[in-house]
Amino acid sequence: MGSAVTGGRKLAGGDLGGAVSVELADGRRLVAKTGPLVQREAAMLRAIAATGAPAPQVHHVDEGLLLMDHVEAGGDRNWNSLAEALHLLHAPRDEAYGWDEDYAFGAVAIINTRNDNWPGFWAQNRLLCHGETISGSITARLEALAKRLPDLLPAYPSPALLHGDLWGGNMLFHQGSLAALIDPACYVGHREVDAAMLTLFDHPPDSFFDALELQAGWRERLPIYRLWPLLVHLRLFGSAYRGSVENALGTLGV
Repeated sequence: MGSAVTGGRKLAGGDLGGAVSVELADGRRLVAKTGPLVQREAAMLRAIAATGAPAPQVHHVDEGLLLMDHVEAGGDRNWNSLAEALHLLHAPRDEAYGWDEDYAFGAVAIINTRNDNWPGFWAQNRLLCHGETISGSITARLEALAKRLPDLLPAYPSPALLHGDLWGGNMLFHQGSLAALIDPACYVGHREVDAAMLTLFDHPPDSFFDALELQAGWRERLPIYRLWPLLVHLRLFGSAYRGSVENALGTLGV
């Protein structure tokens, strides 16, 4: 970056890793991340920024290092500003569902193989992909649900760029508005997926969902989309999430 490093500190992060705030002699502050997938993260951050939604600017990326803007954050969440950003992020795209590269949450692969049919994408890449990594009884119930997806999900919803891991820790607010979306797991899909993820650990007001102008029946589809992050948590963190997965499957009638 053309300047000496004068200081740094580890930033608070999620369960799967974090980042370091780096101070440079010329007064700039950057965020540094390392790891095998930082080039893919950089591509996702650039894709988000290209829509007009806020994301940290990427300054450098190579096989093991990502350097991006340090984004100031603090204060209350402004759900209206998040809704405005999601309208930009979720603008219709002329692409098949998926992404050109796979990604991962820790040891759990995120399979993004392209598919022109949305229920087919969700069945193969978000449900059946867990296979024998979880208990046989849950696997059988996932197979039963996958067969029903053509009746439960729209076949060709408008393709949208998804953040892919949209929970409170990945949204930075500052001075009353959304400052940046961080730590993405992007792919092209149904925009209700991001809305569903927001209901897993957070409680957006009804006015937020009204502003998103989702299609009729979206609340009935939320449990299908919430199931995937619950399965990921079950695989990453163990039996504490088994009850949540089984309850979600029960809600869906399988």
